[in-house]
Amino acid sequence: MRFIDEALITVKAGDGGAGCVSFRREKYVPKGGPDGGNGGAGGDIIFVADARLSSLLDFRYRREHVAESGHNGIGSLCTGKDGEDMMIKVPAGTLIKDSDTAEVLADMVTVGQRYLCCKAGRGGKGNAHFATSTHQTPRFAQPGEPGAARALHLELKLLADVGIIGFPNAGKSTLISHVSAAKPKVADYPFTTLVPNLGVVKFGSFGGFVIADMPGLVEGAHEGKGLGVKFLKHIERTRIFIHLLDLSPFTNRDPLEDWKLVNRELTAFNPELARRPQVVALNKIDITEAKERAPELLKWFAKRDIKVFAISAATGNGLTELVNYVGEVVEKSKLANAAEAQGR
Repeated sequence: MRFIDEALITVKAGDGGAGCVSFRREKYVPKGGPDGGNGGAGGDIIFVADARLSSLLDFRYRREHVAESGHNGIGSLCTGKDGEDMMIKVPAGTLIKDSDTAEVLADMVTVGQRYLCCKAGRGGKGNAHFATSTHQTPRFAQPGEPGAARALHLELKLLADVGIIGFPNAGKSTLISHVSAAKPKVADYPFTTLVPNLGVVKFGSFGGFVIADMPGLVEGAHEGKGLGVKFLKHIERTRIFIHLLDLSPFTNRDPLEDWKLVNRELTAFNPELARRPQVVALNKIDITEAKERAPELLKWFAKRDIKVFAISAATGNGLTELVNYVGEVVEKSKLANAAEAQGR
């Protein structure tokens, strides 16, 4: 599994270079005076959200990041070279937290977004800076300031508009493979999906929406059981959920109990998630027994004003109606966000 969504790293900005103690020495200039230059500033630590990255895998192998220090000053009033800034690229959707306090320092949600994490140390002044009419030959200079350092916890939360939720083997991976170009691994055993899969569905004026197939939920997921919060944290940014229910008679599961249990897990993890728009998709109606059971469940959800569709992720039956409805909800949400941004 190559998808890494958490990392602990340390970062340190570059130290400033030391100022120089030097005196001008030229023929026929016996008392040239101090000419020690200043030290250069160190490099800053800057995080950048990069669209080409999709996980925090690189940080598993490199945990320490130190920017270049400034060079020391030299004689003839020459200032040392500044250290280069260190640009650390992270996937869009990365939360940068302080490891010690858990404070959120930055939420890198926009591609190209930058965050200055650690400020570099300033270079020290050379002895020429301290020359005065009463102290014409200072024999000291400033050392450079140390760069700031931090221990950080990076956490990736996927930037998806739509999250597909449900029990393991409900058909989430099959669904996303039919409505988008994503090709997730599909098999008939629990937790086939070990990592979230992203796909883009073409729809509407915004060029489409991003849909995420999430690892299946089990009871106690909010406490870390099954894939636990490894699943739940990735749905916090979604605008709407497709709650997939398995109507297959071979699982010996009750779809209504599964629906209630998953919603309890959402509430326990984050009450706001339970209030997120949600559409129910009754899956596997290509099976005769499931098709016969669907009308009863359609009525049950309709009585509770819950939008519901009967579909077959395997054959594509009912997917057009489902995608159109979800796409319209996403479009309205994006338009509302755009209007709100203009109002500011």
